[in-house]
Amino acid sequence: MNALLSVSDKTGIVEFASALQALGVKLISTGGTASLLARHGLAVTEVAELTGFPEMLDGRVKTLHPKVHGGLLARRDHPAHMAALAAQGIEAIDLLVVNLYPFEATVARADCTLGDAIEHIDIGGPAMIRSAAKNWKDVAVLTDASQYAEVLAELAAAGTVGETMRFALAVAAFNRISQYDGAISHYLSCIRGDGSHAIFPGQANGCFVKLQDLRYGENPHQHAA
Repeated sequence: MNALLSVSDKTGIVEFASALQALGVKLISTGGTASLLARHGLAVTEVAELTGFPEMLDGRVKTLHPKVHGGLLARRDHPAHMAALAAQGIEAIDLLVVNLYPFEATVARADCTLGDAIEHIDIGGPAMIRSAAKNWKDVAVLTDASQYAEVLAELAAAGTVGETMRFALAVAAFNRISQYDGAISHYLSCIRGDGSHAIFPGQANGCFVKLQDLRYGENPHQHAA
């Protein structure tokens, strides 16, 4: 099993990666995450070594490569997909761990400039998350440290991440991408042409998380939450 780890928030990542390696999982990682894991004595393959292409443009381009997305998107039950991987020397990636550049936290700072905000718009992370989540039948995608323990428990017990959990992780991943893109749209929609900030955005992006179901709706025949 191959796992690709690329995280901005490194909370718990060393412990998680150590546990993965102890279970026989091969670790692949990007710049800062790879350096951190290596400093803690873990065997890790850098993405640049995997792709044969160096990180460039101050890290703006590092995972946007067929050896990453091919490994995430290939359907294991499609012989043609697996033959294409073999022909191109691409290894399947079975587990992806990505959390995104802290855009929301950056724009919440009083001293945040438009330039600061732009540099904290993640490109490669959302692309990988979407690839893995689309292919949830074969790939588990983790987007938050709170998911590490449950995934590790299932891996230790069954040797794999089950389909039910993979689907739940994919839904959480798409939800995270929606929240992230909504925050970017909201912030940029508040910027006027002269650089000043409008009180209201040009597009408001509501995000509502269900806390619980309710026994009654507005009327007896309706459901509510």
